[in-house]
Amino acid sequence: MTRWLFSAPLLLLAGCSGGSDDTDNKAPTAQEQAADTPAGPSQNAPAQPAPAPGGASDADLTYVADPSVAPPKAPEAGVGIGGQAIPVAIRGRWALKAEDCGARPGTDLTALVIDAKTLRFFESAGDLARVRDRDANRIVADYKFSGEGQQWDRLMLLGLADGGKTLVRRDYGDGAAPDAMRYTRCA
Repeated sequence: MTRWLFSAPLLLLAGCSGGSDDTDNKAPTAQEQAADTPAGPSQNAPAQPAPAPGGASDADLTYVADPSVAPPKAPEAGVGIGGQAIPVAIRGRWALKAEDCGARPGTDLTALVIDAKTLRFFESAGDLARVRDRDANRIVADYKFSGEGQQWDRLMLLGLADGGKTLVRRDYGDGAAPDAMRYTRCA
């Protein structure tokens, strides 16, 4: 009887697997991995970046984070206005997968929508809390995120590459993706 009780859940679990075919054994692309990785703190497998076109380097889109600087408890005064806002050139709709640019809102799994003070992902949003460094094509800032019943802080660099056609995103801190992610500007 004990063997039967132990075996039954295993048989049910085995029945749930879809079996395998050649497409199941294919390694996911870096963009597929990035699309499946939530922006939140529960990242078990960090997103992998898409390779830079033509082997271009993102060395100029880096930032050395000071671990002694804690995220602000609340957004700083004036954030989201003028020089304390996300640069106009960065605002708009972006996607890790170019085909998500044509998807209806709510079905665009890799889309990122940016306004003066908010980053909106598929299931989370980050509000600008403090600007650490900024110019017309780049911002390094702390964001207060919420989504899927969780809240977290994230230090993030957003910068333009390829003449403004590509947005490079680098996350810093615990649970951050180790490499940059590259988004395509949606028309």
